[in-house]
Amino acid sequence: MSGLVLVLPLLVPLIGAILLLAGAKSILFQRAGTLFISAVLFGASIWLVAVVDAEGVVALQVGKWEAPFGITLVADRLSAIMVCVSAFMGFSVGIFAIADIDEDRARKKFFPVFFVLLFGVNGAFLTGDLFNLYVWFEVMLIASFVLIALGGKKDELEGAIKYVSLNLFSSALFLTAVGILYGEVGTLNMADLAVKLEGFEKVDLILATSLLLLVAFSIKAALFPFFFWLPASYHTPPVAVSAIFAGLLTKVGVYALIRSQTLVFRPLFDEVQTLLIILAVLTMITGVLGAARHFEMRRILSFHIVSQIGYMILALALMTPLALAAAIFYVVHHIIVKTNLFLVSGIVVEKKGSADLAKIGGLYKSAPWLALLFFIPAFSLGGIPPLSGFWAKFAVVKGGLEVGAWIAVAAALAVGVLTLFSMTKIWAEAFWKEQPVGEDEFAATNNPASSWRVVPVVLLALTTLMIGLFGNSLFAFSERAAEQLHNNKEYISTVLPAKVQMDQP
Repeated sequence: MSGLVLVLPLLVPLIGAILLLAGAKSILFQRAGTLFISAVLFGASIWLVAVVDAEGVVALQVGKWEAPFGITLVADRLSAIMVCVSAFMGFSVGIFAIADIDEDRARKKFFPVFFVLLFGVNGAFLTGDLFNLYVWFEVMLIASFVLIALGGKKDELEGAIKYVSLNLFSSALFLTAVGILYGEVGTLNMADLAVKLEGFEKVDLILATSLLLLVAFSIKAALFPFFFWLPASYHTPPVAVSAIFAGLLTKVGVYALIRSQTLVFRPLFDEVQTLLIILAVLTMITGVLGAARHFEMRRILSFHIVSQIGYMILALALMTPLALAAAIFYVVHHIIVKTNLFLVSGIVVEKKGSADLAKIGGLYKSAPWLALLFFIPAFSLGGIPPLSGFWAKFAVVKGGLEVGAWIAVAAALAVGVLTLFSMTKIWAEAFWKEQPVGEDEFAATNNPASSWRVVPVVLLALTTLMIGLFGNSLFAFSERAAEQLHNNKEYISTVLPAKVQMDQP
């Protein structure tokens, strides 16, 4: 059963993409199929979480080639919750895409490529070795490029080129590091690397390799100073694409950083801890300052992705059980909240024809329900209690205070205030002030929002509320996941049972 529960999150989007490709001529089939496949994927991911939480780490050696020689699929609690929240975002954005993606994009195979992207994301979370992590990154990169450039507009192509160029540079660094590791250690299986790097003599070489991977993953995660590609590209594609990118893709980079630092390079973590803390603080500050100076909703939200990544990496850098639990809780909360904020921006554009705060206004009066749906994720992002963002920030700050990281904690608190300021700016400009006179004729029509767009926003807002009000279960799960990361023996013994038995006296 452990094999099936690991394979389903990969098979469902892959088979789904093939089926949608086969029925590409029918737009109705594409849309109905997207709903059905994403719902099945979400169900499979819930099953994975239940099995992993109850039985511990599960692993599958593909083709019965034992690790470290074969391809390993493995899921601990971190992998499982990441697959689950990704599937939930796929389901929510899939509903939104029914209204957001026009027939032209649908005929250009948008929906099959959407599932190829989810296939790559799940593969990255479930792979047990570095080379296959590289392969899954490339699957995501190809699918992302197609989704951004599908419309063929000038700004979309420009955003796609910026996105791909820096990610190709990241891939080159990743592949170089993988080659060095394999040449020196003779394995790329992450569990096997964790065992062999313990006490490895060529410390300087391995440290240099870990820094190469740190840069590669930092580009994916949009960490300082490698974040500039993100706000330059995320505002160009349709909102459904921006939302899934904003919610998931940078978190795959964060996941890779957490996995590599807690498992593969754990013996060398002390050497990079200070660097990670500095990068996290600079990421928080530069991201929120970028958000404060912009006046277009998706650009503001894009810079906020950067600043919030800083909180997650700070929690990782602290490396205490509480801080790791905070990092996992933060990632889950942020994926939901950030995806929802991009979807809200899509409804704003649908109603007002623009996301430029200088050209729109009056939404509180004309659509108070939309104001409420914006308020929940926006003020959760700002850390207002009792929303989920408050508990996420509280846990990170508490983790920092435990180890005396005063400067980092002060920066986190200050960035929280600035985040609230920029969210308040969107509130004041788009919702509270009157519609600017003569700015936009489209705005005066005040189009009704499509229910296909509203339903997922309501669903995600309710999830944010539930996490905020009844978040004990999720935080307890995060603590159990952090415990697995802190004590990685269960992960290693599940992937390498024969090796562990040989090492036992």
